[in-house]
Order: sequence, then structure tokens, then C-alpha cells
Amino acid sequence: MTALPDDRPPLIGDDDRDTAVRRLQDAYAEGHISHEDLDVRLHQVLTVETHGELVSVLSSLPAEKTATTSTIAAAAGRIQRRGVWRVPRFLKVESAFGRVHLDLSRAVIEHPVVDIELQLGTGKARITVPRDAIVDVEDLHTGWKDSLYKAPRSSRPGGPRIRISGTMGFGRLKIRHARR
Repeated sequence: MTALPDDRPPLIGDDDRDTAVRRLQDAYAEGHISHEDLDVRLHQVLTVETHGELVSVLSSLPAEKTATTSTIAAAAGRIQRRGVWRVPRFLKVESAFGRVHLDLSRAVIEHPVVDIELQLGTGKARITVPRDAIVDVEDLHTGWKDSLYKAPRSSRPGGPRIRISGTMGFGRLKIRHARR
């Protein structure tokens, strides 16, 4: 077996490819590239292996708009989002005392990855995610009780990745997948 050299460039992941495809689609929709150029670049994005190759495919595009973090905060009381609402790429939820309920099951999620940062003191939190979502809670630190999340036995591909991070003091986070 041959050992791989240590100076080999790192391979790109699915999130990087998804972001590059979205940038190309945005550039096409805004009229920065032609349909033919879009086709050629999409093929390149889907076949390149390293970050350097990916950067060269995107180099002539306009600078990417930086995503801002939307913050929902309350000192005390209830924070609730449900029904049809637009989920930002980065969402920060801050609450000293109170309950938090985020229902993403009918929300408009335009990003393949959504980062939700929780900064909660005391109180329960509940997040309902779409049926086909992939949930990652590895970066969430709990002070009192562990979060309750059970990944579904089978999931359909193509759903958004919901990454939940932050800290929770006294309270418990429950995450569940929507039934519909």
C-alpha cells in the first residue's frame, strides 16, 4: 500500500460544492454569466477535487455577499417562530429566562446549511425541523440536562442540514422531525 503525501491539498466537501453551485446560480440569475458559461462552470464545480480548483472556477464572479446573523432575543418570556417564515443562514437565539420554540417544518429554508446558535439561561427549548432535515448538535453545550434528539431511522436525501450550537444553562432542548 502506498502512503499518501502529507502536502496533498485538502479535498472539498459537499457543503463547499453546494455553496459554489448556489453562487453560480445567483451569478446567472443576476446576469453576470451566460447560460453556456453556467453549464461549463457547473460541470467544473461538480468534478473538481481541491479547494484551489474550486476557487479558480469562481474567481471571476462578483464577491459573495456576506451572510449576516439574525438575532432573536428576549430577557424573559417566550420566543416563538412558527408557520411560514424565512429562516436566515445564521440565526442566534438569546434568552435569559423563558421558553423557546422554533418550528422550521413549514418555514422557507433557502440555504443547504442553517446554523442556529442558542444562548439560553433558564427554560425549555423546542425545535421542530423538516422531515428530511439532517441535524447536528455536536457543538451545543448543556449545563444541566442533555438535549433530547433521536435521528430518524430513514431519511430522504436533499433536506437542509441544521447545525445547532451554543450553550444552555438550566433547561432542556428537544428536537423532533415534523411528521409531514
